[in-house]
Amino acid sequence: MVLGKVKSLTISFDCLNDSNVPVYSSGDTVSGRVNLEVTGEIRVKSLKIHARGHAKVRWTESRNAGSNTAYTQNYTEEVEYFNHKDILIGHERDDDNSEEGLHTIHSGRHEYAFSFELPQTPLATSFEGRHGSVRYWVKAELHRPWFLPVKLKKEFTVFEHIDINTPSLLSPQAGTKEKTLCCWFCTSGPISLSAKIARKGYTPGESIQIFAEIENCSSRVVVPKAAIYQTQAFYAKGKMKEVKQLVANLRGESVSSGKTETWNGKQLKIPPVSPSILDCSIIRVEYSLMVYVDIPGAMDLFLNLPLVIGTIPLHPFGSRTSSVSSQCSMNMNWLGLTLPERPEAPPSYAEVVTEEQRQSSLAPVGACDDFERALPGPLFAYIQEFRYLPPPLYSEIDPNPEQLTDDRPSCPSR
Repeated sequence: MVLGKVKSLTISFDCLNDSNVPVYSSGDTVSGRVNLEVTGEIRVKSLKIHARGHAKVRWTESRNAGSNTAYTQNYTEEVEYFNHKDILIGHERDDDNSEEGLHTIHSGRHEYAFSFELPQTPLATSFEGRHGSVRYWVKAELHRPWFLPVKLKKEFTVFEHIDINTPSLLSPQAGTKEKTLCCWFCTSGPISLSAKIARKGYTPGESIQIFAEIENCSSRVVVPKAAIYQTQAFYAKGKMKEVKQLVANLRGESVSSGKTETWNGKQLKIPPVSPSILDCSIIRVEYSLMVYVDIPGAMDLFLNLPLVIGTIPLHPFGSRTSSVSSQCSMNMNWLGLTLPERPEAPPSYAEVVTEEQRQSSLAPVGACDDFERALPGPLFAYIQEFRYLPPPLYSEIDPNPEQLTDDRPSCPSR
């Protein structure tokens, strides 16, 4: 058949990275080639490309209109980010079968370059979710008289970069909660949970160091756990559909009654996941770290710490004070490794002030004559005499220690 003369129609992108994967960001130029291979001479009306990017959500819900009547309600919404069309061969009109203005393509392989620029405005990151998606693609269409068009669509990936080296994402996240268990008229001691992490922003492949303390003053054996959750939210027609998925989790050691469990940087690795989507009006992708205590026979005690999964990782040699301060505040054991156990004494008086300086200071100089006359004699003598005297002896023991009291209630079983 004559249709068989078109052997293949393919699209290839000029990749900007070494992995040979087409990944772009807002403002980038997307370029590539439409490859056409034919086994004989063909007549073509046009060869076009159509590039588009959009976010789309769709779900259905059942509704009851009466005792025996039910119907389905559809919820759909769409946001278009860009829409670009270009003609590589031929003309715009291809809805007729006229032989005028046709282009002849000879047998063999042919390449047709294309190029277009993504909008400078922020774009949503490519995403495939339960009830919606964010997609970017290029479609090639070959139109010939008396034949159906030959079409091919190929997607490419867009990342809207999130730099986790911003102050808001470098700030530590922490929380504390407590729960008291009741059984009929019996009330046991509380279960308390405190947890912190060094920052809010992470990238896939990183490990989150969790610092937590679980104090079990109840009569039950509890288990501390942690998990990363992804929450997908879809919006259409004033309604919202939410999907929550487990991304990663870990389990700690059981904590008996009256015992305390401490996590000094317990690590939970982030698997390859989609970055957070925070700027799309109809699709939102968020993450959270849940640190919780599994209590048999009762509702779990949990803390939710928000996370942002970014694309630009933490600078390894950055001098950001917020990052350093957050690291210092998270783990006192880490401080113990970098600072000596006992502070070093200050230098002695003889090392700072020489005897010549002290003797010369006792003799009045000409420059101080006016100042001396303006001050009473005994006061000026006092200033001069004690100007270079050594400070009080240094001591690492506080002569007046404060009496510290611990008002926190202790477990009854201790």
